[in-house]
Parts: sequence; C-alpha cells; structure tokens
Amino acid sequence: MNTFNTYKTSWCPGCGNFNILKCLKTALEELDKDPYEVLMVSGIGQAAKTAQYISANSFNGLHGRALPVAIAAKIANEKLTVIVNSGDGDSYGEGGNHFIHNIRRNVNITHFVHDNQIYGLTKGQASPTTSEGQVTRIQPNGNTNLPLNPILLAISAGAGFVARSFSGDTKHLVSMMKQAISYDGYAIVDILQPCVSFNKINTFAYYKSRVYHLEKDYDSSNKLGAIQKSMEFEDKIPIGVIYKEKRNTYHQQNITLSDSEPLLDKKVDLNIVQKLIGEFI
Repeated sequence: MNTFNTYKTSWCPGCGNFNILKCLKTALEELDKDPYEVLMVSGIGQAAKTAQYISANSFNGLHGRALPVAIAAKIANEKLTVIVNSGDGDSYGEGGNHFIHNIRRNVNITHFVHDNQIYGLTKGQASPTTSEGQVTRIQPNGNTNLPLNPILLAISAGAGFVARSFSGDTKHLVSMMKQAISYDGYAIVDILQPCVSFNKINTFAYYKSRVYHLEKDYDSSNKLGAIQKSMEFEDKIPIGVIYKEKRNTYHQQNITLSDSEPLLDKKVDLNIVQKLIGEFI
C-alpha cells in the first residue's frame, strides 16, 4: 500500500478538520494512489489548509478560486487525481459561481467541502450555510440571510455525484471519499464539520443527534426523490450518496481532449502560435 504522510497543523484542538484529514489519507491509501498522482487544490480558509498537511502535490489559490485551478490542472493532465478541499465560505460564497459552472462542465475532479456553517479563519461571521437567525460575532442580532442548501443546488444544477457525510463518522466519510474520487466526473461531498471555536450551535453533539445513514433501499438515481431528500436538514440530516447518475465528462465531450493523450503531452507547432500572437500585435 502507498503511504501518504500528514503533518502538524494549526487547527484548534477538537476541530472537525483533523478527522477529515485522517479520512482523506485513509481513502487515498485504500484506493492505492501514489502521492505523485494526486493534486490537492484549495482556496483560503482553515479547510483550505488541508493541502499543506498531506504529502501530495498541492496548490493554494485565491479565496473562492480553488475550482478554476483544479479544472485547469485536470484539463492539462487528465492522469492527475485532482481533489479540492475548501470550506463552505470558500466553496459556496466567494466560489459559488465557479461551483455552479463546473457542475455544468462536469470536469472530472473531486470537491470536498468542509462545511462548518461559519467562517472559521476570519473569526466567526455567518457563511452561506449558517442558519437563519443564528447569532455570530459579526451578526449579534442574528443572521438575516436564508442558508444555502448546497445539496439541493448541486442536484438541481445537474451534478452527477452529490453526497453528504459527517466528520464524526470515520467509516462513512472514508467510504464517501473513495466513491467520490472514483466517480468519473465532478463529484461533491458536503462534509458536516463542527467548528469548536466559533460555532457553538452546530457542535458534534448537534450533528450526532441528527445525522442518519440513508436507508438501504434508498434509490440514489431517482432525481426527484434526491431533491426531496436534500431538503431534510433540521431535526434529521441524511448522509450518504444523495444523488448519482452517469454523465459525459468535459474531456469526453471535447474533441481536443477526448483522445488518450493528455493535453500537456500534445505537440505544439510554434509557427502557428507565433502567427496567432502576431494577429494581436
């Protein structure tokens, strides 16, 4: 088995990110990936630091801009296993537009969203998934915005693999990660992850009393059923593969990328390049 090393972090003691990092290491090793085969991409935030703490290739980008980098890397080299680790603010707030449009493109990358329903790096203001009315350091009178439902949004926008897990359920999270990484197309896993410093509402106890595994007879290919399931979040929160369908990937639909040769290995005619550049001079 190939080994991925992990390193000392700067996360708060008790943070849900620790188990996500542990599960990510386990998932990659059980899939028999090599560190050189994997690219970790992130934006800005506590979750985004994950790329710095594991022995794979890594790229830390701008706030909300992890997906464009991940997409470009995958388009250039289809052989890479490209994984995005970023938080709910980075993914759904600053990165919301990229989130929606990569669903449409269906580039074959994996997106793990560490969803702690708060901005943890910038000291606790409401994020896109913070509950309406929740009091934060920045919203002393309560959050007045409706929370975003990323599962519902992803399914309705056309994502082919949409799952949710909980950082406190190691076995389940490893399974979701392995399935997402193995999926041929864009795969998102929204990971419920308590922030012990700035979110005193959505704690480990809060989630443990509410999350439940999807029923064994649940049909993840039923889109209308998945949409209905995605709207469960208050007293009971389903975890598992909420929706899954086979879609043609960006590479399969692009005539330049659809052959077996990665883009980075294709020969370039410099005369043509110079001619094109000359048209702009």
